[in-house]
Amino acid sequence: MASIKMDNLHKVYTGGVRAVTGINLDIADGEMIVLVGPSGCGKSTLLRMVAGLETISEGTLKIGDRVVNTLEPADRDIAMVFQNYALYPHMTVFNNLAYGLKNRGFSKTEIDRRVRQAAEMLEIGQFLDRKPRQLSGGQRQRVAMGRALVREPAAFLFDEPLSNLDAKLRVQMRVEIRQLQKRLATTSLYVTHDQLEALTMADRLVVLNGGQIEQVGTPMDVYSRPETTFVAGFIGSPAMNMLPADYLRGTQQADSLAHIPQAADLVGIRPEDFALETPGDGDLILTGTLLLLEPAGAESHLHLKFDGLNENMIVRLPHVPSVAEGQTLSFSVRRDSLHPFDRTTGKRVS
Repeated sequence: MASIKMDNLHKVYTGGVRAVTGINLDIADGEMIVLVGPSGCGKSTLLRMVAGLETISEGTLKIGDRVVNTLEPADRDIAMVFQNYALYPHMTVFNNLAYGLKNRGFSKTEIDRRVRQAAEMLEIGQFLDRKPRQLSGGQRQRVAMGRALVREPAAFLFDEPLSNLDAKLRVQMRVEIRQLQKRLATTSLYVTHDQLEALTMADRLVVLNGGQIEQVGTPMDVYSRPETTFVAGFIGSPAMNMLPADYLRGTQQADSLAHIPQAADLVGIRPEDFALETPGDGDLILTGTLLLLEPAGAESHLHLKFDGLNENMIVRLPHVPSVAEGQTLSFSVRRDSLHPFDRTTGKRVS
């Protein structure tokens, strides 16, 4: 096991294109860090820099006590799981798992022990004699994980490993990967664009945007207290509603807005923080016209046009209300659910 330390990492491609800029991040031994962000934000590039598949333009990368900037991937004591499985189609599952160990000169006895131990952990022991084409997508992904597992590496790197699976299987594999990582306590760096994966799997989230870190924190810290408008809009589905602070102040509900700093000119409200119930003392009251009701099983999404606002808002309720499109509805919002931001800088205002 080992920690990973990134000190002012940069990646600049030919032509001056900056993919990663000034990344500083310490990953503790045994910690599961998830890199999340939109396409092109630099998360896969950063992962490949740790793996040694991309050169580091500037900065220092340490795995354990070693600076690994110039080390080959095979010398970094890491194992990587890709989204496309990268299995050898002509080999059995056993030989796919054993291939890397054979190349490193392990004995037949040790190879057999490691392969069968990994197969038992991943519940693929009955498939050891099969070829990849005879396996389902989930089984192939388990083999890909097993190939990393037999290495007994200092760190696991996952590059969107579940993106090729259907929704039901993604949930199952997400749970299995997280349980395995906790049991092995192996330092892990996991890349995904799926925020639900990120929120459910991470010890800490790293939200990237434009090759830079927007915020680092536990999933609940990032969700409940986004530090920038980007994080507020990216983490959470549906995204956080953004309202001009002057609009809210114009509602003349001074008690509800007393704790919002005057420097804030933008206020965010999560869709689930609206309520149709009777408001409590100090709650903010907002009234709008229902444009569309989207039932979503146990919950519903309401698209509304709020009086005096140009942009539509989305409200998420934990039930399907008996309301009609075109109806005027009033919602209450607790004052501690308001998130103040500076529109110009995009940063949270304390």
